[in-house]
Amino acid sequence: MKVYTKTGDDGTTGILGGTRLPKSHIRIEAYGTVDELLSWIGMVRDQKVNEKRNDFLIRIQDRLFTLGSYLASDPEKSKVAIPKINEQDIKDLEAEMDTMDENLPPLKNFVLPGGNQSVSYVHIARTVCRRAERAVVLLNEHQALDKKVIHYLNRLSDYLFVLSRMNSKELNATETPWVPEK
Repeated sequence: MKVYTKTGDDGTTGILGGTRLPKSHIRIEAYGTVDELLSWIGMVRDQKVNEKRNDFLIRIQDRLFTLGSYLASDPEKSKVAIPKINEQDIKDLEAEMDTMDENLPPLKNFVLPGGNQSVSYVHIARTVCRRAERAVVLLNEHQALDKKVIHYLNRLSDYLFVLSRMNSKELNATETPWVPEK
């Protein structure tokens, strides 16, 4: 199978089930942003500070691939069996956050992204996750989706924030609080 098909040269793309949509369609934006997030999670996983989280980050990538496949399917036409995001996936993120939170100082202010390149990669992943969540919420306004997809992305962005703080601690990086000027 060739990577290039030339069928997208007209500005459309095919989704599972055979439906063709404009590449600007919110469904394409939603699963494309999830794909971008999946890549950023790979960058986060490649950081030495996250070696011990490798298996969990791979699990997140797997769940994002599942989520993207769900979004890339025509719910009325696709006959492809796609695994689903389930409640345990969300609970797993919460459990990992709770474990990290136990080892972090209480949060008193918002934190400005930065302090170390590895930490910054996590913040980029977090903001891409938020963008993916917004696109999925918009798609859900037009076509009802499984709510666990939205829940997972929301919880994942929280996880990434906590991970950024944990990485800061492990790397002895400075967490710069945002203190509004008076």
